[in-house]
Amino acid sequence: MRKLGIMIVTVIGLTGGDLAWADDGATVLITGANRGLGLEYAQQFAAKGYTVIGTARSPATAEALSKVADRVEQLDVADAESVAALAGRLDGVAIDILINNAGIFKRQDVTLDQVDFDMMERTFAVNTLGPLRVTRALLPNLRAGHRKLIVSMSSQLGSIENSNGRWYAYRASKSALNQFNKIWSVELGPDGFTCVVVHPGWVRTDMGGPNATYGTEESVAGLVGVIEGLSKEDNGRFYDFQGKPIPW
Repeated sequence: MRKLGIMIVTVIGLTGGDLAWADDGATVLITGANRGLGLEYAQQFAAKGYTVIGTARSPATAEALSKVADRVEQLDVADAESVAALAGRLDGVAIDILINNAGIFKRQDVTLDQVDFDMMERTFAVNTLGPLRVTRALLPNLRAGHRKLIVSMSSQLGSIENSNGRWYAYRASKSALNQFNKIWSVELGPDGFTCVVVHPGWVRTDMGGPNATYGTEESVAGLVGVIEGLSKEDNGRFYDFQGKPIPW
């Protein structure tokens, strides 16, 4: 069991890993870290002693992030030039954990006749191609890190087996992200990488809405527990924030 503040989160189903990463000066980079789950990730990793690099599309307005992160970097994951510029600024910086967190969720495409192709292209640009761009651009930094861990924020809505319809763009973007993660796990696993996708639960954020089940603190406490418990045997897996496997 893992304790954070007054909360106790039980993480099940993992094979175990090195739980003292922060003691080794581990560095974590979090995309979309100016609000919601990304900001909570930054706060909790910083509180545990990690070196935190948080990204935001508008760093000048990311006041809460600037109070906890060691570095705040500009990044629009859907903009190839922005991603390349970030990689340039971080040249030579070792990164132990990459958290592909930035994402969008528009809900109007509940039926086939309501599919908006412009919205779908934008959703894939952010949710799917964004993590692919960032991961490729920062691969030299991750190779220089000790942990070589890539964590991408997916959703149970991306599970094909569990799909009950609605939301064409978001579901498909996360299913495609899951496939990217599986490809990374096969390609990069032999080099010591562990690549996973995780589901945060239904969380009260701007994306999840006010009626969601979990608060950001509870969700991220569980996710951090999952991340710190990962080992190479977890490479290519899909977990929820309590460490339970999710079917593809």
